[in-house]
Amino acid sequence: MTDPDSSQDLHATAEPPMRTAVILPWRPEGQMRDAEARLDEAVELARSIGLDIVHTATVNLRAPQPATLLGSGQVATLGMAMAEARVGLAMVDAALTPVQQRNLEREWHCKVIDRTGLILDIFGERARTREGALQVELAHLQYQRSRLVRSWTHLGRQRGGFGFLGGPGETQIEADRRLIGDRIARLRQEIEEVRRTRGLQRSARQRVPAPVVALVGYTNAGKSTLFNALTGAAAFAENQLFATLDPTMRGLELPSGRRAVLSDTVGFISALPTELIAAFRATLEEVAEADLILHVRDGAHPDSQAQRADVITVLDGMVQDGTLDAGWRHRSLEVLNKADLLGGVAQVGARAGEIAVSALTGEGLETLRAAIDTRLSEGMVTAGYDIPTNDGAQLAWLYGHGEVIGRQDSDDSIRVTVRLSPDDRARFERQYLPAAEAGRPAGPER
Repeated sequence: MTDPDSSQDLHATAEPPMRTAVILPWRPEGQMRDAEARLDEAVELARSIGLDIVHTATVNLRAPQPATLLGSGQVATLGMAMAEARVGLAMVDAALTPVQQRNLEREWHCKVIDRTGLILDIFGERARTREGALQVELAHLQYQRSRLVRSWTHLGRQRGGFGFLGGPGETQIEADRRLIGDRIARLRQEIEEVRRTRGLQRSARQRVPAPVVALVGYTNAGKSTLFNALTGAAAFAENQLFATLDPTMRGLELPSGRRAVLSDTVGFISALPTELIAAFRATLEEVAEADLILHVRDGAHPDSQAQRADVITVLDGMVQDGTLDAGWRHRSLEVLNKADLLGGVAQVGARAGEIAVSALTGEGLETLRAAIDTRLSEGMVTAGYDIPTNDGAQLAWLYGHGEVIGRQDSDDSIRVTVRLSPDDRARFERQYLPAAEAGRPAGPER
């Protein structure tokens, strides 16, 4: 199958780095951020896969043109500038229709991609898990299928039918759509198998439960750096957009002595292509299952509030499609990262419900750990149990799953006062205690 519009392996079709122009069609109405910040983000997206940015431009978009999106004069002016800069690839930071994309390629005499095509290429390069790779391929094919329109003249050719009376046969575009459709169906089956396997793994994790804390936030907010600082892990962290795509999980020690599981996730971005929502479903499912969601923000970024709104929009969209519960805000905590760029935590001016930290210097991390511990303790109950001195299994279970707040040792038993989640309390009593002894309170329950 030949497809001149395929965005795959952009940087592999010419000797790197490919000379690239980034064009931002801009309509200020209803925008929470300014054009300069949006253009800077588009440039960083392009640079993140090794493209050489030799020309940038912001073009005021008064009325989108069906044929080229931009006005004819704007197209001509940009074409001259790109010819002078010897541009081989133009990235238009907007959603282009197939016709617009093809017409711009003809006018500018270079390869043209839109925002969706670029982000798909980034995801295709960086997805590491099996499901991530499958989801990215699925998104690529869905995107390519939308590009198979009759504006591509080479796709109008026909293949002969079977026998002498087989009719005009199957056109190339129909054959390509059929092949893509078959591959999409197979990919969906494989993805469903991977999801079932992950569901079994999650069920196994829930049988030996630890609270899950998920990091979410705008791309390049410093989530992976914070993840490493809190857990002592060595997850890949780089000052670039979409440095990590696949979810990573590590143990987190809390001040109370309890352990939690911290999950690092892919970063969100404004105007996220709809084809990519499913491409990090694994990450989104971890967020949906999390006991606490840490919304990590770049507190030093001038568009921090706009980025916050973009993340909330995606999470609210998950509520609408049933992926996330409507009460997710009640189990979330906002973390203003990169306080070092503002002169320290004291200079951030965090509001109620926000915690300022610097994952790079470590300032504020102990306050964050304590806040995580406090939030995870909400809803826990306090109970007391008399454990035989020779039954180390019960004692170890309580220390491993709860917060032991009192202990009295005698010759034949150990009186333990412990705070547990309601689920853990029920699990402990079913496993270890006779019905008559279960649930004797140690004091007022929370």
